Amino acid sequence: MAEGGEGDGLLRPPLPAGAPGPKRLCSRAGPAAAAGVGAAPPRLGGPGAGGGEPGGGGGALAGGGPALAGPRGGGGPGAAALLLQPESLLDAAAKRVAASWAFERVEGRFQRIPEPVQRRIVYWSFPRSERQICMYSSFQPGPGGAAPGPDDSPAPAAAAAPPADGLPFRRGARLLDTGAVDNVLQVGFHLSGTVTEPATATEPEMTYKVAISFDRCKITSVTCGCGNKDIFYCAHVVALSLYRIRKPEQVKLRLPISETLFQMNRDQLQKFVQYLITEHHTEVLPTAQKLADDILSSNSEINQTHGAPDPTAGASINDENCWHLDEEQVREQVKLFLSQGGYYGSGKQLNSMFAKVREMLRMRDSNGARMLTLITEQFMADPRLSLWRQQGTGMTDKCRQLWDELGALWVCVVLNPHCKLEEKSCWLRQLRKWGDMDVCPLEDGSYGNELPNITNALTQSSNHSQDSLARPRRTVFTRAIEGCDLHWQDSHLQRIISSDFYVSPSYQREGESLLFNSQGQPLWLEHVPTACARVDALRSHGYPKEALRLTVAIINTLRLQQQRQLEIYKHQKKELLQRGATTITNLEGWVGHPLNPVGCLFLTLTEACRLEEENCLEISDAGDSKPPVYRHVPVATGCQDSGESYLSLALEVALMGMGQQRVMPEGLYAQDKVCHNEEQIIARLQELELEAVLVQTLRKQCILLLEGGPFSGLGEVIHRESVPMHTFAKYLFSALLPHDADLAYKLALRAMRLPVLETTAPSGDVTHPHHLVSVVPSRYPRWFTLGHLESQQCELASTMLTAAKGDMLRLRTVLEAIQKNIHSSSLIFKLAQDAFKIATPADSNPDTTLLNVALELGLQVMRMTLSTLNWRRREMVRWLVTCATEVGVRALLSILQNWYTLFTPTEATSIVAATVMSHNTILRLSLDYPQREELAGCARTLALQCAMKDPQNCALSALTLCEKDHIAFETAYQIVIDAAATGMTYSQLFTIARYMEHRGYPLRAFKLASLAMTHLNLAYNQDTHPAINDVLWACALSHSLGKNELAAIIPLVVKSVHCATVLSDILRRCTMTAPGLAGIPGRRNSGKLMSTDKAPLRQLLDATISAYINTTHSRLTHISPRHYGEFIEFLSKARETFLLAQDGHLQFAQFIDNLKQIYKGKKKLMMLVRERFG
Repeated sequence: MAEGGEGDGLLRPPLPAGAPGPKRLCSRAGPAAAAGVGAAPPRLGGPGAGGGEPGGGGGALAGGGPALAGPRGGGGPGAAALLLQPESLLDAAAKRVAASWAFERVEGRFQRIPEPVQRRIVYWSFPRSERQICMYSSFQPGPGGAAPGPDDSPAPAAAAAPPADGLPFRRGARLLDTGAVDNVLQVGFHLSGTVTEPATATEPEMTYKVAISFDRCKITSVTCGCGNKDIFYCAHVVALSLYRIRKPEQVKLRLPISETLFQMNRDQLQKFVQYLITEHHTEVLPTAQKLADDILSSNSEINQTHGAPDPTAGASINDENCWHLDEEQVREQVKLFLSQGGYYGSGKQLNSMFAKVREMLRMRDSNGARMLTLITEQFMADPRLSLWRQQGTGMTDKCRQLWDELGALWVCVVLNPHCKLEEKSCWLRQLRKWGDMDVCPLEDGSYGNELPNITNALTQSSNHSQDSLARPRRTVFTRAIEGCDLHWQDSHLQRIISSDFYVSPSYQREGESLLFNSQGQPLWLEHVPTACARVDALRSHGYPKEALRLTVAIINTLRLQQQRQLEIYKHQKKELLQRGATTITNLEGWVGHPLNPVGCLFLTLTEACRLEEENCLEISDAGDSKPPVYRHVPVATGCQDSGESYLSLALEVALMGMGQQRVMPEGLYAQDKVCHNEEQIIARLQELELEAVLVQTLRKQCILLLEGGPFSGLGEVIHRESVPMHTFAKYLFSALLPHDADLAYKLALRAMRLPVLETTAPSGDVTHPHHLVSVVPSRYPRWFTLGHLESQQCELASTMLTAAKGDMLRLRTVLEAIQKNIHSSSLIFKLAQDAFKIATPADSNPDTTLLNVALELGLQVMRMTLSTLNWRRREMVRWLVTCATEVGVRALLSILQNWYTLFTPTEATSIVAATVMSHNTILRLSLDYPQREELAGCARTLALQCAMKDPQNCALSALTLCEKDHIAFETAYQIVIDAAATGMTYSQLFTIARYMEHRGYPLRAFKLASLAMTHLNLAYNQDTHPAINDVLWACALSHSLGKNELAAIIPLVVKSVHCATVLSDILRRCTMTAPGLAGIPGRRNSGKLMSTDKAPLRQLLDATISAYINTTHSRLTHISPRHYGEFIEFLSKARETFLLAQDGHLQFAQFIDNLKQIYKGKKKLMMLVRERFG
C-alpha cells in the first residue's frame, strides 16, 4: 500500500530478457545492482499495482463488493442490499480468479494490475463457506452432505450449522460470539489476530496470537500460540476464520507487504527495518545480522536470486493448492488409536477419521485421498499384523471392520470420475505395494483360506476343484486395484449419468436390447457389485444426481434379470420340484459383500428422499439422533407415467438384494459379515414408514420372491447350503402382517427351513458340474455362525406364534413348521417358554390354544433330550409340569401315563410325580376327590414302574409316593428288598432304612440296614469314611431292638468294618445301656447291661483288639518322627479296649513287649513307649 495517491509505480517495466521465471519474490533497483546482480525487475512475477488509495494506508474491507455470508450462510449486514443490487463485474471476475488462479499467475499474465482489482482478488481469496472450516475442525461430519457448487459458492442457509459444544468448531463460534477475537489484520494472503480465552475456575485468562495463510479459497497453513497438537484446527483458528467470513467489513486489509515496501525510498526502508528490529530485537536480531552479512557478500546465495520472499503474497503457481492438513499429526493420532487395541473409544475415533475422509471426498477435497494414504500407512505399520500372521490367528472383529472400511474407501477414491490418470497411476502403485506385503490382511479376514476372484461375473468352469488350488491372493486392497482398471468413458454410461431424460427412440423398443428395456429406460449391464461401487463413488465424490441416475439404471437391469429368471424357472419348475434340490446361480452374495452393493443403492435412494428439519443440523450435546423422516420424490425419467418414487425403489432394491439366494461363504469372518450386513439393512428398512405405495411395493416383491424358484432364497426349492432367510423373513412378516396376513404367513413359513441341518444332502447338489463349491454332506460344521442362524430361526417362529395367538389353524401350522425345521432342543424349549408366557398374561385369562402349543413343544423337548445330555434338563422337566398344570388335569394324567417316553425314572418320581402330588398343585387345579384319587393312582403306578426299572434311584421316591396306599407301599418295599441283594449300594439302602425307621417301621429298617452292611467294607485306615455314621446308626437301631437283633448285626459289623477306632466306638456304645429300648410291642427290656465276656459283645471285643493290633503294625511300617506323639495316643486308646477283656492287661503287656522286640531299631519311639506303658 502506498502512503500517497496512485503514483508513479502504477506502470512498471516488464521482466527483462534472461531474468528467471516468476517466483513469489519482491525486489527493486538499487543495492542489488551495485552488488553485481544486475538490474532486477521491480517484482518478479508481480508487475502490478503499486499505488494506494488516496488519503491513507488502507482501511476496512468495505467497498467494491458484497460482504461474505453471515453466521448461517445467509447474508451479512448488507444482505438486504444484496437482494436489490446486482454483483459488480469486478467482484464477479475477482471471485472466479481468486478461486481458480494462484496470484503469481495473475501477476505473470498481466503487466499492470490496478490496485482495486488486487484488493478484490485478495478479498475473495479467503474461504467463503463455514462448511470447510467445520470440516477441518471436528471429527464429527460437517453439516449436510451435498458437494459444493462449481464456483465454491457459500453454503445455503443452515448449511454451516456446527457440531456439538465440545468440538473446536462450536467452541470457536462461541469465542467469536463473546467478542474474544481482536486485532484482526489481513495483509495480502495472510490473516492474523488475537483470540482471548476467558478465565475458568482452574485457568487464568489467556490471549493467543493466531496466523492463517490462505490461497484460492483454501487455508494453506495455520499457527496458534496455544500449541495445539491435533489433526484439526483449534478453536482459536476457527474463531479467527469465522470472524473473517462473518464480519469481512470489520477486517483491515492491506495488499502483500512487498507492495508496500516497493513504495518506500532508501531512508524509509532503513527506518522500517530498524524499527522492526528494535520492536523485536531479542527475537530477530541474530537473523537480521545474518541476512545483512549475506546481502553485503557478493558471492552469497541470497544475491544469486532476484528479489526476496513475501509470505503475504499468496502461493506460487507450482505450489499444491490444498487445505492445510497436519500430516504428522494424522500419523501420530492413527498410530495412537491403533496402539490402544480393541478399546471402544479408539475404534470409534478411527471410524470418525474414515467418516472425515468420506466428507472430504464429498467436498471434492484432494486431502481426502491424502489423509486416507496417511491412515493406510499407519495401518500397514501396525505391529499386530505380523504377530497375527505368525500365530495364524485372525484379528478381532472390530479391527477387521476397520480394515474393510479402509478397503472400501480406496475403491471410492480410485473410482473418482474426475481423477487424473497420473493420480490413479500413483494410487495403483501404492496399493500394489501395500497388497504385496506379507502382513497385508486378506479379503476373507484370515491368513488361511483365500477367496476366488469374484469381481468379474464369469461363468464357473467345470474344473472348479483344480482352479481353486491356484486361487490368487486377494487382500483388502485387491478390489481397489481392480477398480483402477475401470473407467467412465463408456458413452452409454456417460449418457445415463448426465441426463434424466436419456431414453431409447420409440422405434427401437420392439425387440431385445442390451442398452434399454422395453419401456425405453436405459440399462447398465455390469457385474452388480462393481456397478454399485460406481454409484458409491459418485455419491462419495459429491455427485448425488449422477449417482441416482445410475442407481435407477441398475434397478431396471435387476428387474429385467428377475423377470427372465422367472421365465427360466417356469420351464424348469417341474424337474426341480421332483428333484427337490437346486444349484446356486449367483456366484457371490450381495449381502455381506465387501462392496456392500445393496446398502449402497438403498442409501443413495433414501438420501434423495430424506426430509431435513429446519434445525436438524444442530447436533445436540446429548447425541440423541432422531430417526430420519422420508418423503416420496418422483423418479426423474424421460418415460411417461412412471409413477415411481426413489423411496419405493429403495425398498424394492433392498428386498431384491436380501432375497437373493446365495451360498454361505467360507470362513468365520465372511459368515459373520453376512449376518451383520443383513441386520444393518433391516435396521434401515425399519426406518421406513410403510404407507400405501410402499406396502404395494412390498407385496409385489414378496410375491416375486416366493415365485422366484432357485434364484430366490424364498423360492420353493433352495440349495442345501443356501444362506437362511430367517432374519429377512421376520422383517417381512412383521411388515406384511397388518396388510396381508396370508402372504405374511406363507412367506415366513417358507423361510423356516434350514436344510443344512437335514441328515442327507440331495444327490442333485453333488452331480451338477457348475456348482459353486464342492458339496460334502458333513460340511455344515464349517458354518461358524450356525448358532446365530438357529437363534434367528427361533425368533422367526416366536414372532409367528405371538401373532397367531387365538387362531387355532395358524397356530397348528406354525407348530408343524417348528417341529419339522428346528433341530435344537434348547431353542424349542425357548419357544415353548415364549408361547407359555404369551398364553398366560397376568391381567387376563390364559389362551388355551397357545397353551396347548407350548405344551406340545415342551413334550417335543422332553423326547429330544431324553437320551442326550442337556444341562438344562432338570429346568425343562419342572417347566413342563408347570405348563401341564396350567393346561389342566388331563394334561397331567397324560404325562404321568406316558412318562417312559418323556422322562427318566428318576425325573418321573422325584420331580414329575412329586410335583403333581404336591398340595400346591391340588389347590391350583381345584380338584374334587375322584380327580385327586385318579391323579394319585396314576402317580403311584408311575412310582412302582420307575422303582422296578431303576430301584437304586427311584425306590425311596416310590415309597414316599405310595405311603397312603398300603398295597402300593408293600409292593414298593418288596421291590427294594428284591433289588437290595444285587442292584443297590449300601448308601442307598441305609437311606431307605433310615426312612423306614422315620416312618415307624424299625424292623424293616433293621432288615435294610443288615442288607446294607453286607455291601460295606471299611478298611483299617478309613476312620473318616462317610458310611461310619450309618454303621453307628445301624448298631444303635439293633441295640434298641434287642439282644437278638444286636447279635445278628455284630457278625456283619465284624466282617465289614476293620477300622479299630470305629469298632471301639461301637463297643463302647453297646456297653453303656441295656438292649431292647425301642419299645416294640410283645417284647420286654431286661434292663441288664451286656457283658463283653459273653456273646454277642465278646466277638466284637475280639475283633476290636485284633483291629488295633493290625492297625498298629500297619502304622509302624511307614511312621515318621513327627507322628510319634499321635501314635502314643493311639496306643492309649488301644489299651482302653484291651482292658475291657478279663485278661486284657496281660494281653496289652504282651502286645507292648512284642512291639519293643520287633521295632527295637526305632529307639526313640520305643523309649516313648516305655515311658508311657512301662
